[in-house]
Amino acid sequence: MNTRIKTGFLAAIILTVIACRPQQDTVVSQETKPAESGYADINGLKMYYEVYGKGQPIVLLHGSFMNIPLNWSRIIPLLAKDRKVIVAEMQGHGRTKDISREISYEGMADDVSGLLKHLKIDSADILGYSMGGGVAFQIAVRHPEQVRRLVILSGAYAHDGWWPDVEASFATFTPEMFENTPIKKQYDSLGNDPEHFPEFVKKVISIDLKPYDWSREVKNIKAPIFMAIGDADGVRYEHALELFRAKGGGKMGDIYGLPESRLAILPGTTHIGMMQQTDWLIPMITDFLDSDLNAPPPTF
Repeated sequence: MNTRIKTGFLAAIILTVIACRPQQDTVVSQETKPAESGYADINGLKMYYEVYGKGQPIVLLHGSFMNIPLNWSRIIPLLAKDRKVIVAEMQGHGRTKDISREISYEGMADDVSGLLKHLKIDSADILGYSMGGGVAFQIAVRHPEQVRRLVILSGAYAHDGWWPDVEASFATFTPEMFENTPIKKQYDSLGNDPEHFPEFVKKVISIDLKPYDWSREVKNIKAPIFMAIGDADGVRYEHALELFRAKGGGKMGDIYGLPESRLAILPGTTHIGMMQQTDWLIPMITDFLDSDLNAPPPTF
């Protein structure tokens, strides 16, 4: 792994924080303040969560090293206008303190399942970004009855879903890379033990150092899936296309009708830049979630 790539990923980490922060002129109205927040006792965790708005519930799952304000500040006000938005912080992230178990996609999926039960929500739409996309896939695999529809932003369902150089870069991450970054400062400010930060970094990155492939299980998910990647993302185009074809894509909709699932490749968009594309993403996400799956194909 050359120095340019390692430096690029460090810059990307910092840019994630900058990209996901709300603009300075954004006014947080009463509607975008949490109606409920707190800690749920889930699988040995005290899992921090917040709830905004009213309506059909949607759960937002953040990316690696992130938390609610860093990942979702721009998204929450837009979705909470007509939905119940549930946001949670995964094991070791934000205000959810780490415990003595490994961090895994499967474990985090079970935690989110437990949170939905704690909130007495039978079924919800699930939206995951990057690491959160992997968690979202696992929720649909392990707890299908709790998933209405699935939105995956820049996420992968197999370790080789990433471009090879991106996958190789995961092994180069070190705690020292985060020194003096906003992510490290956020970690410390939320009451975490600074001495635990190196272990936190190693545990989070470990989930992508072990080969995984959920292709068979993910292709058999019954819930409709909307998968979006950037044309300059870390996720391979073929990876997204393979899932879309398995979910009914690859046919002319004017003849066969639209598939229940959807795929978007956003132009001029990187992995980090995905979270900046709210003008494109929010209309596409809400149209997918509100769509009539039984609608007939268009006629002339």
